[in-house]
Amino acid sequence: MAQNDWKSRLGMVYSTNPDFAYRTEIAEEPATLPPAQQELRVWLDRKQRGGKVVTIVRGFVGRSEDLAELARMLKTKCGVGGAAKEGEILIQGDRRDRVVELLAKSGYRCRKAGG
Repeated sequence: MAQNDWKSRLGMVYSTNPDFAYRTEIAEEPATLPPAQQELRVWLDRKQRGGKVVTIVRGFVGRSEDLAELARMLKTKCGVGGAAKEGEILIQGDRRDRVVELLAKSGYRCRKAGG
């Protein structure tokens, strides 16, 4: 049975052509750069979070699986929750110093940014 990809076709207009084959465009993810070539910024943010503070890591270039793995490492080492989505890593609480330290030990170039 063919893959049921109806969610990717939600904006599709119906076609009466019996030979029409709908094709979805799959965007290729960029290759993950080595840690020494990554330029990461660590931000502090509390907007639209009910006054709660989160540490945000931006600037990662690479696959989403590698971003999720880096987020998992940071969450484990900091002992807090968080997420990796939309090219950013969210770490609960003000953990900028610890995150910068951990990233530097892992070989990433990073620094604190505004916030």
